[in-house]
Order: sequence, then C-alpha cells, then structure tokens
Amino acid sequence: MNDFYLIAKVISIYKSDGFVAVKPYSDFRERYFKLSEVFIDVFGAKRKFFVEKIEYREKKLLIKFYNFNSPFDAAFLKGRSIFVKKQNLIELPVNTFFVHDLIGSRVFRNKLLFGELIDVLQLPSHFVFVIRDTQNREAMIPSSKDYVKSFDAKKKKLILRNDCDILYNDVK
Repeated sequence: MNDFYLIAKVISIYKSDGFVAVKPYSDFRERYFKLSEVFIDVFGAKRKFFVEKIEYREKKLLIKFYNFNSPFDAAFLKGRSIFVKKQNLIELPVNTFFVHDLIGSRVFRNKLLFGELIDVLQLPSHFVFVIRDTQNREAMIPSSKDYVKSFDAKKKKLILRNDCDILYNDVK
C-alpha cells in the first residue's frame, strides 16, 4: 500500500526569497493553500517539509518552505516531487479520480483484456491515458466519454467503448 501520494513537482526557483515554483498535479488549486506539511523524496526516503507560505503569482503556484530563505537553499529542491499522506488527500467529486487510482488498471475493450493503463498525460485541454496493450505496444486514448465507458477504482478496471479509435505510439 502506498503511504504517499504525488501532488506536485518543483520546477524552478522563484526570485530570491526562497520560494519555488511547482507544477501542480491537481485540478483543485485551492487544495495547496491548506497544506501545512508535505513530503519530498530526498535520497530515496520521504522527508517531511513544513510549508511556510503558498502564493499564486504571475500564473505560477509558489511554495516557501521553512528554513529555505534564499535561491541557494531552494536549489536543493529543484526537480523533486512533492507528496502528501493519504489523510491530506482532498475529497473528489463523484466520477473524478486520482491518477494513482488509474495507474495499473486493467483495460478492457469488447469484453477482452486490452492492456494496462501505465500513465496519464495532462494536456491543456484534457487528460490522455497511456495504455500498454497485450502485445506490449503503447496506445493513447483521451479520457472522455467518447472513449471510456466506465471505471471501477476499487477493482482497478477501465472499460473502453467498443467503437473507440485507438492511437498507437509508433515512434521509434
């Protein structure tokens, strides 16, 4: 069982006051403003970091951690992923799922096993599911009702519509 859940990634240092800019992995921006602590992977172990301040400036989500007061301090965090424990996950609306609920799901089409969902890409207009089919090829499908018939998070089972077109990633 996973004890930590990915919510963001530090993408850059922001100015000179110790803030870092992060790439959020949530559609619910307000969830970040309620954080008091997070966990960051440091040399293979999750370490607790305390949030001093969170701001949204110049269309960027910014986080300042206690004792990170300069660009030199903040440079240590660049490229690192930010996690929370399960009790700090937000309550999602009905028929909305976390990426970690989707990853690893068995994917079915025409009542047959099609493959396994291995990644979720976040594009500006929608999400795209990356599926490794039973012949070890990667396919991509939009996460829309035109392609997805149903998803059961408890069973980790995604059912595709029978008539949906599949785009294979044939780039070599």
